[in-house]
Amino acid sequence: MKHIGYCTNIHPGVSWEEHFSILRSSIPVIKKAVSPDMPFGLGLRLSHAASLTLDIDAFSAWLKAEGCYVFTMNGFPYGEFHGAVVKDQVHAPDWTTKERRDYTIRLFEILAKLLPDFLDKGGVSTSPLSYRYWWKDEVALKQAVELSTQHILDVVEALVKIKEETGKSLHLDIEPEPDGVLENSEEFIDWYMNTLIPSACKRWAGGEALVKEHVQLCFDICHFAVEFEEPEAAVRRLGELGIKTGKIQVSSALKVDLKTRAEEKLAVLKRFDEPVYLHQVVAKRLDGSFESFRDLGEAFEAYENYKFEEWRIHYHVPLFADEYSELQSTQGEIIKTFQVLKDTNFTDQLEIETYTWGVLPPALQVPLNDSIIREIAWVKRQL
Repeated sequence: MKHIGYCTNIHPGVSWEEHFSILRSSIPVIKKAVSPDMPFGLGLRLSHAASLTLDIDAFSAWLKAEGCYVFTMNGFPYGEFHGAVVKDQVHAPDWTTKERRDYTIRLFEILAKLLPDFLDKGGVSTSPLSYRYWWKDEVALKQAVELSTQHILDVVEALVKIKEETGKSLHLDIEPEPDGVLENSEEFIDWYMNTLIPSACKRWAGGEALVKEHVQLCFDICHFAVEFEEPEAAVRRLGELGIKTGKIQVSSALKVDLKTRAEEKLAVLKRFDEPVYLHQVVAKRLDGSFESFRDLGEAFEAYENYKFEEWRIHYHVPLFADEYSELQSTQGEIIKTFQVLKDTNFTDQLEIETYTWGVLPPALQVPLNDSIIREIAWVKRQL
C-alpha cells in the first residue's frame, strides 16, 4: 500500500492554533475531492512553537472523525516558514545545536502517538545537518559534521526507546539539498557510511543495524533534479549499501534551456526572483561541467551568453505543469522517479511538497485548496 499525502508546510501559521485552524477548513474539502471513501494521509508540519502546544488528544480525535491519518512529518523548518524572509535560516537551528535535537525528538514522540494502528513505521524529515556556507573552512565544517552526527545518534537512542515502548519503528529522514552540508546522494552516502555508522558502532554494539533502521533518506525529487542526479542510479546505489529511503517528497524544480533565446527566458525567470526562500541554481555549462550559485540573483550576475546550456533552480513549482511560459519544470524527473518506484518499491510513503504558491508570479496562482487537489490528482494519475 502506498501512502500519498501532501505536506502541510504549504499552510501558514507558526502557532498550533493558527495551523490547526487552517487544517480544519482545508482538509475536509481536499479529502472529499481526492479520497472520499478511503482514509486520507497527511504529512504534518509542526514548528517548534506548535510542537510545544499541540493538543494531541484533540487533534487525534479530529483526524479520526475526518477519516485522516498522519504517516510522516516535516521537521526541516523549525520556525516561521511563510510571511517572513526564510532564506538560509530554514536550516537554523542546525544539527550542531541541542535545540534541533530536542525539537526532533519531540516530533517523534508526537508521531508515535499519531501513527494509526495499521502503520508501524513513520518518519520525520530534516535538514542535511547544516548550511554549508556558515562554516569558514574545512576544519570548522568537519567539526560541525562530527557534532551533528552525535546529536543524530542521540535521536537514534530515543527512537530505540520509542520502539521498545510502542512497537513503532520510526526513522529520521535526512534530506539532501543544494548548499546543505549534504547536497546530494553521494555526499549523503559518504557521511552515512564513513561517519555515521562508525560513530554508532563506537557508541553501541550493533550500531550499524540501529542506524540502518532509524536513519534513512528523504528523497526530495526537486533537490535531486537540481543536482542533475539520475534517480535510478541513486536508488540502486542506496539499495546496494542497505540504506533505506524513508519517503519521497514529490516536488518539481524550475528548468531553463539556455541554448536558444536565452535573454528572453531569463527575463521571464526574473519574475520568480523573490525574497523569501533560497533558490539555489545549478548551471550546466556547454562543456558538460557544472557551476553552482547560492541564489537566483547571484546566477543572474554571473550569466554569460553562450556559456551555459541549462539552469536548474531550487523552486518548488507546481507538479502538474511541465512548462511556465518560456521556462520548463523538472516534471520529467518525477516521472522517472515514479518508474523506479514501480520497478523497485524502494519506499511506500510519498509526500507532495509544493509550498511556494504564495510567491509564484500572480498568473500561476489559483485558490490553494484547488491547487492541492490538482497536485494530488496528478500524482495519483502518474502512479
